[in-house]
Amino acid sequence: MPSPRTMLQKVWDSHTVMQDEASGEVLLYVDRLLLTDTSSFHAFDILRREGRAARNPHQIFGGPDHFAGSKGPRLEHVADQERRDVVHDLEVDCKEFGVGYFGLGDPRMGISHVVGPEQGITLPGSFLLCGDSHTSTHGALGALAFGIGGQTAHVMATQCLWARPLKAMRVTVDGDKPFGVTAKDVVLAIIARIGASGGFGHVIEYAGSTIRAMSIEERLTVCNMSIEAGARGGMVAPDETTFAYLKGRPYAPTAEHWDQAVAYWRTLPSDAGASFAHEIHIDASTLTPMVSWGNTAADVVPVTGHVPDPASESDPERRRTMQRALDYMGLQPGTAMQGLEIDRVFIGSCTNSRIEDLRAAASIVRGRTAKVPTLVVAGSMQVKAQAEREGLAQIFIDAGFEWGHPGCSMCVGTNGDTVPAGKRCVSTSNRNFVGRQGPGSRTHLASPIMAAAAAVTGRITDAREFLAGTK
Repeated sequence: MPSPRTMLQKVWDSHTVMQDEASGEVLLYVDRLLLTDTSSFHAFDILRREGRAARNPHQIFGGPDHFAGSKGPRLEHVADQERRDVVHDLEVDCKEFGVGYFGLGDPRMGISHVVGPEQGITLPGSFLLCGDSHTSTHGALGALAFGIGGQTAHVMATQCLWARPLKAMRVTVDGDKPFGVTAKDVVLAIIARIGASGGFGHVIEYAGSTIRAMSIEERLTVCNMSIEAGARGGMVAPDETTFAYLKGRPYAPTAEHWDQAVAYWRTLPSDAGASFAHEIHIDASTLTPMVSWGNTAADVVPVTGHVPDPASESDPERRRTMQRALDYMGLQPGTAMQGLEIDRVFIGSCTNSRIEDLRAAASIVRGRTAKVPTLVVAGSMQVKAQAEREGLAQIFIDAGFEWGHPGCSMCVGTNGDTVPAGKRCVSTSNRNFVGRQGPGSRTHLASPIMAAAAAVTGRITDAREFLAGTK
């Protein structure tokens, strides 16, 4: 009898081409490669210099997202000439090398980690790569997916990647999510438990009744932030929810091959008795809406909580790190998170810019008015169009929010959308690093409903007060 295998091991084994016994590295076949404006232009230059073509261009897809302007869909809306040149060159390069391209104005355009799933490019059991670190998002559909930075040219030329074996960690979350707790709160609680580097060298498999009850959009949020726990990627076993989501999408298997594909996908979940390097169990009933106070996604507390005191930390290095974060964030130990005044709100990013996220935010905003400047950016043209059809965009506009064109926008601030130095922003994005949203910016990570509540009150607010109809 073969030994029980994890889902990670099954996908890894099925993509192994060969192993280098000396180094221990494995050559893996790549099913899909995504190209973005910030991580791909050097790859095309390398291919030209070496006289190489893209080996399988029909398995490669490119499009602008980090530099895409939120003011509109044309090149002129990109922030400056240098970025406009990069976006223009990406289109030229993709066409020259025969790569699929979802450009500005294309109805399929958007953030790569939103577009991949919604187009059916991301499939269970596939091995998907992108230069961007949040490629872990795609694991929500049962794919093995992670960022590769500067290795893009090698993958384009060979359709393979050399990689060191990864360990499997399983995080099991069981129980119903309490009132007002979202997928963003679940993953922030997981990261707080694991730590900002606790997943290093691992792929996290998310399991349990709480995860199984989540929609694909919620699972995408959870897997997206795996990298914030130091993990290489995150995965959720494909199930009936997965199959229903994928059926009929442009790049998913056609009717002719659908049943065969689903039969294979059903073999992917980890076998009973499979061994994991680490196991973590979380009771969902203990979770509450979360908000970050520091400069990693592990620096979070319940919205009803207070800024922690570094003096209570026994580890000297952690104590120093906490103090540096408080100094940067302009916070004092013991400060209540609820009621903390803010200056900006951003609702968007590859973490929380899908239609379910916008519906949730709009449910808080409807009939209310923004107290601080708020930018809402859909994750793709398809999400934007649907939000406009459903009237969600008009709810935001009527409240005084800015309704932006799809892209990464203020999550990373490379398209000109930034938070001014010293200003405090509640953001639905994935990172609160020093200067992430602009030099000197102070970022508080939260869910879409928490961000919406902050926008209409001008302070960090427990969104449950609105959901319960008390405000």
